[in-house]
Amino acid sequence: MAARVSRRSFLTTSLAAGGALIVGFGLDGVGRAGAQSIPDADRFLGKSLAPDMVDSMLAVQRDGSVTVFVGRVDVGTGARIALRQIVGEELDVPLERIAMIEGDTALTPDQGGTGGSYGVARGGVQLRRAAATARQALLGMGAQRLGRPAGDLEVADGVVRGKDGSGSVSYGELIGDRAFNLKVDAAATLKPADRFRFIGKSLPRPDVPEKVTGHHRYLHDLTLPGMLHARVIHPPAYGATLASVDEASITGIGGARVVRIQSFLAVVAEREWDAVRAARALKAQWSAGTGLPDHAREFEAMRAAPVVRDQEIAKRGDLAALTAPPAGTRTLAATYRWPMQTHGSIGPSCSVADVRPDRVTVWSASQNVHGFQATCARMLGVKRDRVRVIYMDGAGSYGANGADDAAAEAALLSKAVGRPVRVQWSRQEEHGLDPKGPAQLLELRGAVDKDGEVAAWETQAWLPISTANLPNTPLVSLDAAGIPQTQGRASGLIYQNVDPPYAMPNLSAVVHWVADAPLRTAPLRAPGKIANTFAEESFTDEIAALARVDPLEFRLRRLSNPRGVEVLKRVAARMGWQPRPSPRPVNRRAAVLTGRGLAYVHYKHEETIVAMGMEVAVERATGRIRVTRVVAAQDCGLVINPDCVQAQLEGNILQTLSRALHEEIVYDRDRVTTVDWASYPILTFPEVPKLELEVIQRLDQPPLGAGEAASTPVGAALANAVFDATGVRLRTVPFRPDRVKTALAGRS
Repeated sequence: MAARVSRRSFLTTSLAAGGALIVGFGLDGVGRAGAQSIPDADRFLGKSLAPDMVDSMLAVQRDGSVTVFVGRVDVGTGARIALRQIVGEELDVPLERIAMIEGDTALTPDQGGTGGSYGVARGGVQLRRAAATARQALLGMGAQRLGRPAGDLEVADGVVRGKDGSGSVSYGELIGDRAFNLKVDAAATLKPADRFRFIGKSLPRPDVPEKVTGHHRYLHDLTLPGMLHARVIHPPAYGATLASVDEASITGIGGARVVRIQSFLAVVAEREWDAVRAARALKAQWSAGTGLPDHAREFEAMRAAPVVRDQEIAKRGDLAALTAPPAGTRTLAATYRWPMQTHGSIGPSCSVADVRPDRVTVWSASQNVHGFQATCARMLGVKRDRVRVIYMDGAGSYGANGADDAAAEAALLSKAVGRPVRVQWSRQEEHGLDPKGPAQLLELRGAVDKDGEVAAWETQAWLPISTANLPNTPLVSLDAAGIPQTQGRASGLIYQNVDPPYAMPNLSAVVHWVADAPLRTAPLRAPGKIANTFAEESFTDEIAALARVDPLEFRLRRLSNPRGVEVLKRVAARMGWQPRPSPRPVNRRAAVLTGRGLAYVHYKHEETIVAMGMEVAVERATGRIRVTRVVAAQDCGLVINPDCVQAQLEGNILQTLSRALHEEIVYDRDRVTTVDWASYPILTFPEVPKLELEVIQRLDQPPLGAGEAASTPVGAALANAVFDATGVRLRTVPFRPDRVKTALAGRS
C-alpha cells in the first residue's frame, strides 16, 4: 500500500526537485475562527430546540464566549460572518469570541430550509431578537448583582457595567454555562443604527482562509472508523427496473460486495477506488425504460398540456385594446422560453451515514437538514428524534440538488451493511439525476395607443404545478427500493414576478398550471423569477421600442416606488446612459455590433430591488455574444456585511449569465444526455465581464436578502442589449452562438 503524502511534504519535495512559487497568507481576528465545527459541540446535547426560546439560539460560557445555534446554513453567502455580526452587535461581544453551530438537528432550532434569500432576512432577524432578549435579561441580572437600576447600566465587550464606568460583572459570571429559560421577546429593543459597531462593516468571512489554503474540511473529506465506500448503480433509462444482477462479476475486486433492495443496486468496498471499479464491472440486466417525451417539442408539449387550474396573479381594467384596437393603436405579441437547467454543482453530491439500532446520524450538504431528518425517519421507519442530520459544506447548489438523494442512499446502505457508509455521485449522475429547474413558457401581448401609452398588457405563463404540502422532493433511490414516499413535484414559487412592476391601467397576468414535467424538478436559484423577469423585462423593452421611447424613460415614467427609481437612476448615471430608443442604427458592414440594455426587478414585488445595465459585443460571423460590462445597483435594505453582499451580487450575475448564454438540459427517450461540462458548458473565466456594482445601505430598514434577487434581471438585460446592438430579439434561452447567428441571418 502506497504511503500517504501530505500536501506540505509534496510541495517541499517538488520545490527541492524543480522549484515552485508558493504564496501563502493569513487573516487576523475572526478570519481565523473555525467555520463549521466546534470540537466539543456535543456538550450542548439536550438543550432547548424550540425556535421561540433564547436557549435554542444562544449560549454563554463561563469564560464569556458565546455559541450561536442556527438552523439555516451558509452555502457560500457569507452568513457565518453576518450572523456573528448580528449577535455581536446586540450583545456587544467581540466576534472572535462568538462560535457558531449551524444545521445540526440535535443542536439547532428548525428555522426551515435555507433558501428564498431568507438566511439573514428571516434567520438573522430571529437571531437578532433572541440576542436582544438575552441582552435585556443580562442587564436585569447585572442590576440585581450590582444593586443598581438597570437603566443605569450598559453592556460593553461582554460585560454589564455602570454607564458612569463604575462597577461591572461579566456575562460569564452572570449566566455562564446556564440556561436563560426565556422566550424570545419579539418587542425587545434593538440596538439603534447610530450605535452599530459591527453591522454595516465588511468583516472577513471565517471560512475563506481555510478554503483558499486547502485546509477547509468539506463533507467529501469526512471519514469515520469502519466506514465503507459505496457507489450506486442507477438505472440506464428513465423508469427501468432491475431484472437480474451477476454478483460473481465483481469477485475479482477484493472486499467489494453487492447490495440490492428490489431495483436499488449498489456496491460497497473498504477502498473508494474498489467501489468505483466494482460499479463499473458489475453486470446487471435492466428492463426497458418507461420513456421520456421528445425534447425537441418540450415547449409545444407544455403549451398543449391539460391545465390543472388557472391562477390569476394580477387583474385590472380590461384588455379590449388587444382584440379590438382603436385607431392608431399598435399591438405586439411575443413568446419567451426558458429551458430546463441543472443546479450544476461543481462537485458531485456526497453523504456519509451511520445507521445503528438505537440512532441514526447523517452528514449531508442539504440546505434543509430538518426536512431531511423527517424524510430519513420515514424511510427507515424510526422515530424522528432518533435521527440526527449534521450539515457540512458540499460543492454548493443554491437549491435542492442531489444532496438529499445521496444522503438517502448512504442511509439505506448503512442500514443494510451495519457500518458507516459514504456515497458519492459521479459527474454524470449529478448532471443526469439531480432535480432540475423546470422549463417555463410565457406568452405576452401588448397594445400601445397613438400617444405611446400602454393601452393593455397580458401575460400568460405555462408552468409545472408544485404539489401542495410535499414533504420532500421524491428521491430516486427510494422508488427503486420500493420504499413508500409522497409523490409529487417541487418547483418553488415559480409564479412570482410573472406580472410587470409598472403602473398600467389595463393588465392581466395568469398562470396556467400544467400537471407534469419531463424530469424531476426542484427549486433552482430564484426559482421561476429569472424566467418570468426575462419575459416581462424583455417585453417591456419591446413595447418601448414599439412606442419609440427610450427604455429607461419608459420605466421611470411608470414607477412610483422611490427606491426603484433610485436604483435605475444610479445605473443610468454609472453607465453614462444617453436617452434614445432601441435599437441603435445598425452598421451592416460591421463585423462586431455593440449595444446596451437594462432591466429592473422588485423581487417578489416586496423584497430586494435591483436595476441592471449591460453592454455587449455581438460577432456577426460567429453569433458569439461577449458581455463587456455589467452595471448594477441593489437595494436590499439593511446590509449586514457589504463585502458579502457585493460577492452575492457578483455571483448572481455570473451564474445567470452562464444560464442565459450556455445552459440547457437535453434528453433523449431514455435519459439526460447533457451529463458533463462539454455537453453542458458553463461560463468560463475569459467570459467574465467588467462588473460595476453599487449596494445601497439602508441602516434604518430591515434586511431583505441578497442571495437571489440580482440573478433575475440578468437574462432580460442581456437580451435587451443584444436587441439594441443588432435589432434582433432573442426570446429563447440559452443564447448560443448558433441561435444568434441564425437570428442575425434571418434579419438580414
